[in-house]
Amino acid sequence: MRGIQVKQYVEGPLDLTVSDLPDPKPQPNQYAIEVHATATNFFDLLQIRGKYQHQPPLPWVSGAEFSGVITATPTSGKVAKYKVGDKVFGSAMGGYATKVCAKEEQLRLVPKGWTFFEAAGLFVTMPTSYAGLVTRCNIKAGDWVLVHAAAGGVGLAAVQIAKAFGATVIATAGTPHKLSVAKRFGADHVVDYRQDDWPQQVKKLTPKSRGVDIVYDPVGLIDKSTKCIAWNGRLCVIGFTGGPIEKVATNKMLLKNISVVGLHWGAYTQNQPEMITEVWDRLFELFESRKVVSTNYTDKKFVGLEKVPEALKALGERGTWGKVVVQVPQEGQSKL
Repeated sequence: MRGIQVKQYVEGPLDLTVSDLPDPKPQPNQYAIEVHATATNFFDLLQIRGKYQHQPPLPWVSGAEFSGVITATPTSGKVAKYKVGDKVFGSAMGGYATKVCAKEEQLRLVPKGWTFFEAAGLFVTMPTSYAGLVTRCNIKAGDWVLVHAAAGGVGLAAVQIAKAFGATVIATAGTPHKLSVAKRFGADHVVDYRQDDWPQQVKKLTPKSRGVDIVYDPVGLIDKSTKCIAWNGRLCVIGFTGGPIEKVATNKMLLKNISVVGLHWGAYTQNQPEMITEVWDRLFELFESRKVVSTNYTDKKFVGLEKVPEALKALGERGTWGKVVVQVPQEGQSKL
């Protein structure tokens, strides 16, 4: 196969190279998959530099999210859920390659009518946003929802899921182009969070300036968001892409009767595995009805593994929006 192997830590993504490598050998409980598209993630940028909290032993093939076709099923004796020829998407180490191996729980069937390109970036962002809004914040029709970093992968997923539930969405972003992207994906109102008075702007948009019912925050803007949250509001902590981890005065929660909840989607595997199936079942209803569509960056195309370094660089410089996906043409493949 061909892949991007990290033999030693690098300074940045442009130091990565594609090479010919032995085909990965699936474990008895793994499927073998021919990769047709692979998605980039911020943690890839950290891993290749040796800066991530989870570092695989050197050498390893970088990348995690992908979509493709199953070429071999597990040999463990357990009845396989998927069969050879099935189109799947998922997440497993080694996504920046033409072939990858993954366990059953790391895979899902490509939604009906979706392409490999569209499906490659679904596995991480979509359930994170659904579980945050639905499982943790109990979103309902009529809610006003503030989505921060709304042009990012989880942000655009959250915008669409909130709209599918009948909410009114206020989206924040840091550039006019990203605000226009959020609008294109369904946001009702947009606000530039580089402006100091953005909480006041948000509050004025809501009925009688009462504030929003839900704040979805992958950035680290919870404290400022308490200025525009409604009575009985829910603030959902997804991450801290803005940098420092926040400290919030608890009296603010008391005064407005608000709840601050966290969402660690990856931890459901150990703590509440039954919820994973429920979330994916509901998401597939949204996928197949097209109430939720792919959030892939389309301002520029990245085709071929050789374009992964460039795609990662663009992601790291925050000039992109949504999920940055690289198409991986296979031999004899003409269309993704």
